[in-house]
Amino acid sequence: MTAAAKPSGSPSPPLTERQEARRRRILHSTAQLAGQGGFDAVQMREVAESSGVALGTLYRYFPSKIHLLVATMQDQLQHLHTTLRKRPPGGESAAERVAETLMRAFRALQREPHLADAMVRALTFADRGVSPEVEAVSRQTTAIILDAMGLEDPAPEQLSVVRVIEHTWHSALITWLSGRASIAQVKADIETVCRLIDRTPPEPPEPGRTGRTARAGARSASP
Repeated sequence: MTAAAKPSGSPSPPLTERQEARRRRILHSTAQLAGQGGFDAVQMREVAESSGVALGTLYRYFPSKIHLLVATMQDQLQHLHTTLRKRPPGGESAAERVAETLMRAFRALQREPHLADAMVRALTFADRGVSPEVEAVSRQTTAIILDAMGLEDPAPEQLSVVRVIEHTWHSALITWLSGRASIAQVKADIETVCRLIDRTPPEPPEPGRTGRTARAGARSASP
């Protein structure tokens, strides 16, 4: 699955083609190591050797193992997003489409449980120093859900529902990985939370204003 986020740290210029290729190799090697042995199998020296980069170079891209694994999760989600755009969900309602999308994502992770466990553990362990990578994962997940909903300009209430769905999906991953939930229970939880979508009408525009203009005005009027 492919890469998008930039190396950690302060804002930097876009990666060159060569740097991007190097970063992709690093993330690919990380996914392979995690897929074979889980969280503990991902060691920075082994990742550097497997991806053909110097250890110091690896640390310039990813300051820690946690940075690396969270970035790998964002990478996996981006690849999934690309696949979903090629084969979008077929449900009639937005709730059905989002539930189908998240179950497809879940099954993709289910096929590689060691990798899934390593990424979720890293996301759970991440502190403020990994905020850019964690935010990239959240943005990618939000984009996947909004695409399934068919929304380009969601209202604040709809974004709140999306956040609740994201939290539920992440919690379902943790409980399944820890053996405390079956696939059937995960599916039921995801379908239940996705029903919130159909119960949340879009924000009505003010008289004489529509869509983005109305919401922009509401935001500017907020304290």
